[in-house]
Amino acid sequence: MIESLVQLELGDRSYPILIESGLLSSGRTQVESSDVKFSVWSKLVEELRGRRGLIVVDENVAPLYLAMTQRLCVELGMVVDHCLLSAGEMTKSTSALQSIWDLCAERGHTRRSVIVAVGGGVIGDLAGFAAATYMRGLDWIQIPTTLMAQVDSSVGGKTGINLAAGKNLVGAFWQPRAVLIDPAVLSTLDARQYRAGLAEVVKYAVIMDEGFFDWLERRQSQILERDSQVLVELIARCCRLKAQVVGDDEREQSGRRAILNYGHTFGHALEAIVGYGKLLHGEAVACGMDLAMQTACELGHVNKDLVLRQRKLLQAFGLPVDWRVTSAAVGNDQVELVVQVIAAMTRDKKNDGRGVQLILPCALGRVESVNWPGNALIQRVLETSP
Repeated sequence: MIESLVQLELGDRSYPILIESGLLSSGRTQVESSDVKFSVWSKLVEELRGRRGLIVVDENVAPLYLAMTQRLCVELGMVVDHCLLSAGEMTKSTSALQSIWDLCAERGHTRRSVIVAVGGGVIGDLAGFAAATYMRGLDWIQIPTTLMAQVDSSVGGKTGINLAAGKNLVGAFWQPRAVLIDPAVLSTLDARQYRAGLAEVVKYAVIMDEGFFDWLERRQSQILERDSQVLVELIARCCRLKAQVVGDDEREQSGRRAILNYGHTFGHALEAIVGYGKLLHGEAVACGMDLAMQTACELGHVNKDLVLRQRKLLQAFGLPVDWRVTSAAVGNDQVELVVQVIAAMTRDKKNDGRGVQLILPCALGRVESVNWPGNALIQRVLETSP
């Protein structure tokens, strides 16, 4: 039986992650097919009945799923209006955040109001941060519509916006009341965006679950074809792995949650240089994972076979691994690009004053935090990749 309900355990802030194909279009009828899921739904209805909601959605998602979401919210007992935003990474900004705050104030939303984020990671992060900050904190619900958001960003309560100096530099930990995932919406997702989400899927396999990596290798064609049954299992496995990490280290205090940053220090640097939106987050992470695995190989933590095995899977999913190709659009020469990448990595928000920590594999399914190995080694990896 495919698991379609994951519980993220955080004491009184615990919440369900409900994964059901057709959930958004079928609503209560779909959920009632399972006693366990129906109990989750009933609890949500009890919590939300009679409350006002603000659906935050972008102009690409609204024509597809706004009406469905409005109907779903009505079934949950809520009275909703909506905030329509521009699509794209640039929306994850102070100006868009201000527009949500202003709309909440204009329409008289109170501390009992609920923010409903419908979309990908940009809308989820932005709407979540608005929920965390308006009137010192509103409840919110995630309804992710991209693979990237369904397997990663919708789970764990990280919210925030970008600054010119870097990605996610301003934000808050603010857990949602529930995450409602409908894999059926992925049928309308652009192919490039879908492939970008697979980068985070590979990440979870590399950092935590060797068996999952094997599973991905065996089911490449079904995953690329967006087989509904396989997608439910894929999403549930990723959510379950992330829930374990977040449950152990919600606010990155013990260091456990830092393993989720695998590939991201390199990746965030590439995004900052190329420009948010020009290089998708998943594409940057794919390049970042390849660079991180090469760095681990240079340090003697893994062998070349693992570098090639990860690269082969990423390429099979249509993801880039050559950071130089993805960075060519900025127009600088190779030497200058290397300097820019290293500089951007040292500015990463995960630099806690002790220096940049890299998450590097020590085996398939296991990673470790490593002190910055020196500019010379990183430069050599960048210059010889892939």
